[in-house]
Amino acid sequence: MESNAILAVIPHLRRYARAMLSDRAAADDLVQDTLERAWSKFSQLRNGSDMRAWMFGIMHNLRIDQLRRPALVTRPIEDEDFEMPTRPTQTDKLEVRDISTALQQLPDEQREVLLLVALEEMPYSEIATTLGIPIGTVMSRLSRGREKLRILMEGPLPSTKLRVVR
Repeated sequence: MESNAILAVIPHLRRYARAMLSDRAAADDLVQDTLERAWSKFSQLRNGSDMRAWMFGIMHNLRIDQLRRPALVTRPIEDEDFEMPTRPTQTDKLEVRDISTALQQLPDEQREVLLLVALEEMPYSEIATTLGIPIGTVMSRLSRGREKLRILMEGPLPSTKLRVVR
């Protein structure tokens, strides 16, 4: 019976809270807080007391507590508030031009395999079937093509001079 009595008062609480606060979300929060408090303190309601007046009293006291408590300044979070870090793109065209030039300097066999792996993401077995060569040849051409491309893009690795120690 008590839950039905509480439910019957909810529309009145909402109407009063919305008129008092002028903010639908804040009013709904106040009503929810009122209902939680009323449900947890229901045993304190005196027999014969007016349920509606009792719940409005709870709402009034909660609102007074809200006004006394320092309010946190909040604002809704929008997607535009967050900037995703991006890498600098000033040199992209130069890098694409450089890699395109370097690719053209590779032998056709190495360039074909390198492009099928890097651009088309083909597995070695499919490349071998497509080009009509063994898988080992695919791996060999790919390895040599990558190394030559690296040298063309970065320059040769400095050689380490080994000394003979006796």
